[in-house]
Amino acid sequence: MTRRRWAFVAAGVLIATFAWLLYGGIDKNIVFFLTPKELLAKGAAGYDVPVRLGGQVKPASVTWNEKALDLQFVVTDGTGQIPVHTSGAPPQMFRDGMGVVVEGRYGHNGVFQATSLMVKHSNEYRPPKPGQRPGEMYKTLLDGSGP
Repeated sequence: MTRRRWAFVAAGVLIATFAWLLYGGIDKNIVFFLTPKELLAKGAAGYDVPVRLGGQVKPASVTWNEKALDLQFVVTDGTGQIPVHTSGAPPQMFRDGMGVVVEGRYGHNGVFQATSLMVKHSNEYRPPKPGQRPGEMYKTLLDGSGP
């Protein structure tokens, strides 16, 4: 009889855990992002709260100051668009037209202040060309040329 009791207890724990994940915990553990249209639709509720914003880098919107490590660009989903500002060197593969997800806060000034920038890219690694210095890899930010 004790084996049967343990089996019922284990099944109850599994069912309770599954129910908690399904109804309460899973939405807090899933990583998702808002599109520019969705963030703009939130209105005042979208300001100054931590959020992930995802979309495409609008062509010809990238402004990169190499000396100050200051990057500005516009994220669009085809309907809405939001200007983004971040500090620090962007990922090497960052360029116009690619998919990005930025983490940060949307300010009352209409600019998304990003603390993290992630790019969508292929799984192929391409090493620097022979003789190429790491600093030269960022030249493609402004001219749009790829490796």
